[in-house]
Amino acid sequence: MSDEERRKRLRFRSWHRGTREMDLLLGSFADAHVPGFTPAQLDQYEELLTINDPDLYSWATGTAAVPPEQDGAVMQLFCAHSYSKISG
Repeated sequence: MSDEERRKRLRFRSWHRGTREMDLLLGSFADAHVPGFTPAQLDQYEELLTINDPDLYSWATGTAAVPPEQDGAVMQLFCAHSYSKISG
């Protein structure tokens, strides 16, 4: 699969999570950042999408700390993006 096909699939998956809050946070993040991601960043983001919504939402809102094994550059970018969306 080409990187462009991966980007399209990741953006679709980001907008179709199952909870509206995560659809909005991940979808807007994917629209803003996935087009410019390197293949390594795409791998990290694909891994991020395997995490369940309640954990991601807690980390994104700062109500729980991101575990060290999940705390990579893409996760930090997602959390910063989410915080800016939530805090307005």
